[in-house]
Amino acid sequence: MIKYLSHREINQEKWDKCINDSVNRLVYAYSWYLDIVSSGWDALIENDYESVFPLSSNRKFGINYIYQPYFAQQLGIFSRNLLTESLVDRFLQAIPPKFYFIEIHLNTLNKVDNSRYRCINRINNELDLINSYEYIFANYDQNTRRNIKKAQQENLILRRKVDPDELITLFRENYGKKEVRLHYLHYDILRRLIDYCLKHTFSVIMGAFLPDGTICAGVFFLKDERRVIFQLAASNSKARENGAMFLLVDSFIRENAGQPFILDFEGSNDKNVARFYKGFGAKEIHYSQVTINRLPGLISKVVNFVKKHRES
Repeated sequence: MIKYLSHREINQEKWDKCINDSVNRLVYAYSWYLDIVSSGWDALIENDYESVFPLSSNRKFGINYIYQPYFAQQLGIFSRNLLTESLVDRFLQAIPPKFYFIEIHLNTLNKVDNSRYRCINRINNELDLINSYEYIFANYDQNTRRNIKKAQQENLILRRKVDPDELITLFRENYGKKEVRLHYLHYDILRRLIDYCLKHTFSVIMGAFLPDGTICAGVFFLKDERRVIFQLAASNSKARENGAMFLLVDSFIRENAGQPFILDFEGSNDKNVARFYKGFGAKEIHYSQVTINRLPGLISKVVNFVKKHRES
């Protein structure tokens, strides 16, 4: 039996145990993570927390809708049991009818019947760190090796301790200026997320600094028990010239090679970004973005029009 629970009805201890024991565990689904990126999240729960499905909801223009929160690449169903297409369908059908519009990212092990739902295939990139550094390096492409060599000749200084505000400012002043959907609220969420992870997990921030002490590239790596997530990367024009980001990632791989981790680059459908990840030997993994539109005809057309032009 699948039931819908509001945020205050969720037993977070049972929830986190389900995530911890699930066959497809991801840090995004823990209650503490969801509390930061999606305050007040609700959920679908099967039986006594055998399988769970977080729901981030909002209301605009009188319409209740479910969305994918920023900084949580994949959510969907997490379960101790076998994840079948039928189970995924049952959960999607159990989303209460009060939610008229749903656009969510399921996780890699959530298989969807494409004939029943509008789906977009999204790309993630993962690199297995269990192998030796020499083995991993042998699978770097020529462009990646060339950029690492160039960065090594630039007298860059790599540091493991970087002020989170310094990284966020670098991100905001470069990529953030192009991403118009990011607002003050999102940067506040990002700051709180990084603070929590640095205090309570084995996460690290690494930065590449020019000889004059100016940061030109930085990465926040979020470490879970089985996975290291390339959570936030920022660089400026200097880093794009000197290859600093290549050197940062290579340095992290060198330090962590031979350990039972997956380096999760969080992927991208952008070909240029994906090429950077693949340059380190990362493999493509796919997951589904599912859209369910229950809006009346005219309103549905308006929403689709606005969405299309907002993303163009």
